[in-house]
Amino acid sequence: MSVAVTRVSSESELKEFILAPQRIYENNPHWVPPLAFLHRQELSATHNPFFRHADVELFVARDDSKVIGRISAQVDHEHNRYHNEKTGFFGFFESPNDPEAAAALITAATSWLKQRGMSRVRGPLSFSINGQAGLLIDSFDCPPQIMMPYTHPYYPNLLEGTGFSKVKDLYAWRFDWTTLPVKANQSIRRLREHPDVNIRIANMSRFQDEVRTILDIFNEAWAENWGFVPMTALEGEKFGNDLKLIVDPNVVIIIEVKGQVAGAVVGAPNLNEAIRDLKGSLFPLGFLKLFWRIKRRRIRNGRILLMGVRKAYRTREFSGMPYLLIDELLRRGSSRYQWAELSWTLEDNHAINKLITHMGCEHYKTYRLYEKELL
Repeated sequence: MSVAVTRVSSESELKEFILAPQRIYENNPHWVPPLAFLHRQELSATHNPFFRHADVELFVARDDSKVIGRISAQVDHEHNRYHNEKTGFFGFFESPNDPEAAAALITAATSWLKQRGMSRVRGPLSFSINGQAGLLIDSFDCPPQIMMPYTHPYYPNLLEGTGFSKVKDLYAWRFDWTTLPVKANQSIRRLREHPDVNIRIANMSRFQDEVRTILDIFNEAWAENWGFVPMTALEGEKFGNDLKLIVDPNVVIIIEVKGQVAGAVVGAPNLNEAIRDLKGSLFPLGFLKLFWRIKRRRIRNGRILLMGVRKAYRTREFSGMPYLLIDELLRRGSSRYQWAELSWTLEDNHAINKLITHMGCEHYKTYRLYEKELL
C-alpha cells in the first residue's frame, strides 16, 4: 500500500473526512454512523465553540485516490492554560488494519503538533476530554451509547506500533435499573424526610439556566481530576442546545437544599438506538423514522451523562445524596428505560468507582487514552 496523507482544505475533502469511517466500518454491525449534518457542525469553526480556544488541522490518508483513513490534530489552549502544559492532541482517528497507513496518519498529526511547540501528544480525543475520548479495548460486540466512541479491536496495536503507550483508562458502567442496596435505604429515607431538601426535574422553560447550574456542579466536582478542562460558557451553551433536542426531563434530576442547587444527575435517551440503521442521513425518510422511534416506539436505553454533588454538601448530613439522585432516577426512569450506561469514570478514581459499584452498576466497557513524548 502506498499511502499519502494530506490536509483537508476544501469542502469536498471535508466530505471525504466525514464519510471515511463508513468504509472502515462497512461490515461491522455494532458501529453506529453519526448523523452527517451533526458531524459536519462538530468539525465547523462556525458551529463548534471549541475552535475559539484551539488550533485544529484535519488530515485524510489516501491509497492512490481512495480515502482510507483520517485523523485530526489539535492544540487546546484552554487545556494547556489550565494544566500549564504543552500537550497536543489527536482525534477522529480511523484507519484500516495496516501499520503503514496508521503510521502515516500519526506522523502527519504529530509533526503538525511538534511544529507548534508541543512536547507530548495524547489521544484520541475528539476534540477534547469533554467530547468522545479513547479507544475501545473490550466489549466490541456492544454498540456505543450516545456521545461515546466505537473503534475496531486492532486500533490499540496500531497506536502502540507508532510509539504510543497507555496513559489512562476510562470506565463505562451498565446500570440495569436494579434497586439500590438495602444499606442505602436509610440515608435515602433520611434525606427524603429532610425539611430543607427538595427534589425536582429540569424546568424545560428555562433549560439553559438549568444546564448552566448543572455544569457549575460538574466543573466543581471534576476540577481536580486528571485531564479535566472546564467547559467555556459558549461550550456550555452549545451543550445545552444539543441536549435540549433529545432530553427527557424525567431523567434530569436536581436536588436543592434551602432553595440552592446541591446536586444533579443528567440522563439522556440513547439516540444511537434510533439512528443506527439510517447510515448517517435523515433524508429522504430518516427524519420520519427518527421522529417515530423517539416519540412513538420510544428509546429503551439511555446514558447517564453527568452526576455531581457540590463540595459544600459532601458532609455527613448529606452523605446519602448520590444514592438519593440515583434512587430518584430509578423511580422516574425505570418505567421508560430498560437500562442505562453511566459513563465515564477514571480508572483510578477509586472513591467514585466504589460508590458506583455499590449502586449495583457493572463495569462493562473500557476506553483507553494513549500518549507519547514528542522528541
